Amino acid sequence: MIDEKKLNLKFQPTQRGFLKAEFKDYYGDDCSIQMSSLADREAIWLGRDGGTHYLGTQVVEKGDYTCAARMHLTRKQVKELLPVLQFFVDNGSLPIKKAMLKK
Repeated sequence: MIDEKKLNLKFQPTQRGFLKAEFKDYYGDDCSIQMSSLADREAIWLGRDGGTHYLGTQVVEKGDYTCAARMHLTRKQVKELLPVLQFFVDNGSLPIKKAMLKK
């Protein structure tokens, strides 16, 4: 685990010209946020670029399992996630609302 430090996101263009910033998560694994090349809508890639993967309670070491650990999120999806993430920042927990509970 690494010390909780600021991510210090520094955006650089990829070889294809899409902005990308790299950072480390709590476990020290490489992560990134990057603009997507989708042609029909604006989207981002967000998540781990590699490292250890977690399947439920099972830890799967790098090389033992192929995992697409990055999320491909549209602007609409990010907009829906923002209030939940902000609630976590403000309260240290996830919001519990009847409408959000899985039936």
